Amino acid sequence: MTRVALVTGGTRGIGEAICKKLFDKGYKVVANYAGNDAKATEFNARTGIPVAKFDVSNFEQTAAGIAKIESEYGPIDVLVNNAGITRDGTMHRMSFEQWDAVIQTNLASCFNTCRAVIDGMRSRDFGRIVNVGSVNGQAGQYGQVNYAAAKSGIHGFTKALALESASKGITVNAIAPGYVDTDMVRAVPPEVLIKIIKTIPVGRLGKPEDIANSVAFLVDDESSFITGSTLSINGGQHMY
Repeated sequence: MTRVALVTGGTRGIGEAICKKLFDKGYKVVANYAGNDAKATEFNARTGIPVAKFDVSNFEQTAAGIAKIESEYGPIDVLVNNAGITRDGTMHRMSFEQWDAVIQTNLASCFNTCRAVIDGMRSRDFGRIVNVGSVNGQAGQYGQVNYAAAKSGIHGFTKALALESASKGITVNAIAPGYVDTDMVRAVPPEVLIKIIKTIPVGRLGKPEDIANSVAFLVDDESSFITGSTLSINGGQHMY
């Protein structure tokens, strides 16, 4: 039986690489996205992977979106919570809107999606959930109290849900990527990016495929003894 995999924020960057990797490994993949219709259409045409538009920060939208996916493609056995945004600023300049947008999109979304799939996974005695954290959730980062809080929260969320789900054949793990060569990182000023790369022992940015390979490993049937773990993928930049 072909397993259905949902990847949130799946039409670009790390999410796109995860979708393509799982698709190549034989999963029936659906890529969620929130608003960029042009990019989603291009992604679908190029990869053949279906897309589903809903805002994972909204509980009702997420429940309806996942119900629609399952009615069209079958029950979701693999969930990758990759959707995330940044709204950077130091605390004394950060607005509540900046704080709330990041917490809702990066952290509350994990509850929204997991709540929508967990009953089905428990009834089938199988599930694979991977939540995408960040090196900045482990080490902290100047100007990112919202992002660091959300990503750090993901690591605790992962451990608790893993404990609740282990007896039902469901594994719940997190990954913590470092700096990866995506549009978000390329937007960093070149002089700053050079300084960042100097702090990475392997001497380069990560590639989206580096992250996708790790997700594919964690969701494999043979990874059933790994749960509640956070896999750091940062080139040695932060050893946690």
